[in-house]
Amino acid sequence: MAEKLVVFTEREAGPVCGLDEELIRRNGGSVRFARAADDKERIQIASAAEVVVVGGARLSREFFSALPNLKGVARLGIGVDNIDLDAATDLGIVVGNIPDFCSDEVAEHTIGLILAVGRKIVLADRKSRSGGWVPGMDAILLPMRRLRGQTLGLIGLGKIGRSTAAKAQGLGLKTIAYDPYANAEAAKAAGITLMSLEELLPQADILSLHVPDTPQTRGLINAHTLALLKPQAILVNVARGPVVDEAALAAVLASGHLAGAGLDVLQQEPIQLPHPLAEFENVVFTCHYASLSIESYAIMRQQTSEQAVQILRGEYPMNFVNPKVKDTPQCRLRR
Repeated sequence: MAEKLVVFTEREAGPVCGLDEELIRRNGGSVRFARAADDKERIQIASAAEVVVVGGARLSREFFSALPNLKGVARLGIGVDNIDLDAATDLGIVVGNIPDFCSDEVAEHTIGLILAVGRKIVLADRKSRSGGWVPGMDAILLPMRRLRGQTLGLIGLGKIGRSTAAKAQGLGLKTIAYDPYANAEAAKAAGITLMSLEELLPQADILSLHVPDTPQTRGLINAHTLALLKPQAILVNVARGPVVDEAALAAVLASGHLAGAGLDVLQQEPIQLPHPLAEFENVVFTCHYASLSIESYAIMRQQTSEQAVQILRGEYPMNFVNPKVKDTPQCRLRR
């Protein structure tokens, strides 16, 4: 029986993008790692694949249409905004992701960015390294507020949002949230008050984003919504770059209305310098690594491999993103 191919086109083989190759081999599959330079090369590399493993590469309708053997996609992570789900469903291709592999890590990173901006840790480090550790440093670092008693406003109350709320409450922060899909009773039991976006923004000392990139969330944080925040509020984005209008954020920071921002994600990644937000000392950047830990990557590796195997065996993945495909006659798992 011919081996069934699992392909990852974004890196050469290595520990960061590793899969459980032994598990895949035991189930009749083989793994190919290669770095595609562009979409055309990605199609060539994956031409015989039954499963494509994807990180941040964009998988378009053209890509799916060019791969007649493809049965499914295993996403290395949570977000699926880089995958044309409508096209995958139309063509009978199943998609699975890893929805909760890094809830603690991203929540921890959120708290880290809140502290880095609010306690001005990165600014103090820069000043110290450049010889600025002198009497009167407090004049540079003030104003600064203690966290206890402040209000954290969460946009998005999924697993990461709830984990962030729990950790924030341990620091004495009041937690409120906007999420039209959240269960009000569950939120209340967790000590989180649900409210509309218009109600939340003027109450938030810290605004933290935990939503996917969708047509509804794209540009959600814009000139209008930023103006509704309290003076000297802090913005943290560990979600997706397009949720924030960066030009509007730069304008609000320049006006002095906000105390600062902590950004793990940007509209264009990696950061392209010069960047307007890089001009502000009260902005802290991290390079889209909020999900990173030894533990989270071990879970991601294993669950991605398991879902690739499920697809190879003609089964639906455990974390099925487009279940409507099951009801279509073109579903390729039934071939």
